[in-house]
Amino acid sequence: MRSEDPAQAVKAAAHQELTRHTEPLIALSHRLHAHPELGFEEERACGWLASELSDHGFHVERGVCDLPTAWTATAGSGPLVIGICAEYDALPGIGHACGHNIIAAAAVGAGLALAKVADDLGVTVKVIGTPAEENGGGKVLMLRRGGFDGVHAAMMVHPAPHERLDPPALARAQLQVEYEGRASHASACPEDGINAADALTVAQVAIGLLRQHIPGDQRIHGIVTTGGQVPNVVPAHTEASYYVRARTLDELARLESRVRACFEAGALATGATLALTSPSPAYSEFRHDPELVAAYHRNATAAGRVFPVLTPAEERMIASTDMANVSLALPAIQPLIDIGSGQVGQHQEEFAACAIRPAADRALIEGALAMAWTAVDAALEPAARRRLLSGRPSPDQATPTGEAG
Repeated sequence: MRSEDPAQAVKAAAHQELTRHTEPLIALSHRLHAHPELGFEEERACGWLASELSDHGFHVERGVCDLPTAWTATAGSGPLVIGICAEYDALPGIGHACGHNIIAAAAVGAGLALAKVADDLGVTVKVIGTPAEENGGGKVLMLRRGGFDGVHAAMMVHPAPHERLDPPALARAQLQVEYEGRASHASACPEDGINAADALTVAQVAIGLLRQHIPGDQRIHGIVTTGGQVPNVVPAHTEASYYVRARTLDELARLESRVRACFEAGALATGATLALTSPSPAYSEFRHDPELVAAYHRNATAAGRVFPVLTPAEERMIASTDMANVSLALPAIQPLIDIGSGQVGQHQEEFAACAIRPAADRALIEGALAMAWTAVDAALEPAARRRLLSGRPSPDQATPTGEAG
């Protein structure tokens, strides 16, 4: 960093403040990891995170947007509002195998570092606690209910097996499938039954055949959650949960229509009754803000992160997130941060084990620092500040198709 850089003193102060909190932040990450909670049930995580910020002078509001485990923590009073997003839900059976404990603790760390220099920057720091990213779309619900109103830029870092500045995200729809048939004795009088399991089988075969005729960047995958009770009773009720993913919301709508037709085919073929619902709002594609990405790259490098050339396999890795919906509403970024898991990717037990190792702890602190320093640049660089306050997208940012939320 050049000595004449006007942001140097502010960044040094933010770094010093973050360093003061290093051990408590790592302890917070490990505590979250040891007590995983599912989406919309993150009561302990919500309390620990909000209390950590409240104890250090943040004004905390809990239960915002009519979501009991959503919260906001605010410090400073400047006109430029910087949002730092925290996620803290876990996965059933495998806990924090997506590293949300790191996301949450890094958000708290960035918030604490920025609060120390908020008056120097003329910013308001808003740490936003967003529940149910894995299943439920907490950020989408918060967007719809005003949780991001007045925020000029939002950011978070996400754990991964490699570093990546602007990872793409697929738009995603969730379908809950239920078939109702009629039970009967599977041997004595099978002709009296309507087999709801057959309906689901027909639908799954149709989806399997559909996969030949969709682009390589689209996904259809699901699980059977109820398939019947005993072999000698024709199943009267079956359930499944499916995800449908595509490159954009527009492409997602077209693919989802075709997948729904497959489930309708199961009902038509067997005489069962179909109920299709969407338990989560749709997730959109991600539109990373290029200027914020460039600032994060500079600052993450200065904080000690290294960005190697991605392998073809790493380039192909793509998932979905409700942070993408935020990115269509306001300038936002979600870089990936390497936690030292090697070839092990998210949603595996081995990744959960890596999320509290020294490399993950280091990623937590350096990710928090990179976000804080990125906010410093956004606040002190006159053109960047004017753009964010005006609500204008970056000039070289393409407008995606589809509509957020």
